[in-house]
Amino acid sequence: MIPKLHYISQGSSPKEHLENLQKACTSGAELVQLRLKNISEKKFLKFAEEAREITAHFQTRLIINDNYKIAKTVKADGVHLGPTDTCPTIARKHLYTWQLIGGTANTFQDCETLLDKRVNYISLGPFRTTKTKENLPPVLGLVGYAAITDVLKTGTPIIGVGGITTSEVKAILETGISGIAVSEAITRDFNTIRTFNQLLNASSTAEQRYTFPT
Repeated sequence: MIPKLHYISQGSSPKEHLENLQKACTSGAELVQLRLKNISEKKFLKFAEEAREITAHFQTRLIINDNYKIAKTVKADGVHLGPTDTCPTIARKHLYTWQLIGGTANTFQDCETLLDKRVNYISLGPFRTTKTKENLPPVLGLVGYAAITDVLKTGTPIIGVGGITTSEVKAILETGISGIAVSEAITRDFNTIRTFNQLLNASSTAEQRYTFPT
């Protein structure tokens, strides 16, 4: 089962990423993703271990961005893999059976490819232009989301991502998207986690159940 709200860590340093993860956990986040870039594997492992300690204390689920080996080592709840990262099929062979794999998509074809590779959830975006990522693929917006979900018939959760704020949640859910991943809006004000959760009806009893395609 996957919560409908994902917080993706942000910060000017790894230490600030961890501080923000802790603030997110304190504010009621049920799932957080540690997203560290341009850092050695040794340092990444150190900070991932600290993130695992923080999230374990709050019983919050932890996803590691990009590095499935570190996700396995720290026994994170899963890994999120981008288009240029390890293939989900390969990562699955190395991870524990209970660990989740998420993948990034921008098109209907991307989604179909990830479903064939049996990911547990898909992050579809960007919803709008965002400063947290470089070399962004085409912005999808509500029209793009609706076009993809209309033809993509799956029980796998599709998570909207990319500059989403509380004002758009209702309209995004109406397109058939099942949850959202947020970085900027939450990092600016961690109190918005409660608002996002209310808008998503994202209590632990209302989580998306993922099912593998048959």
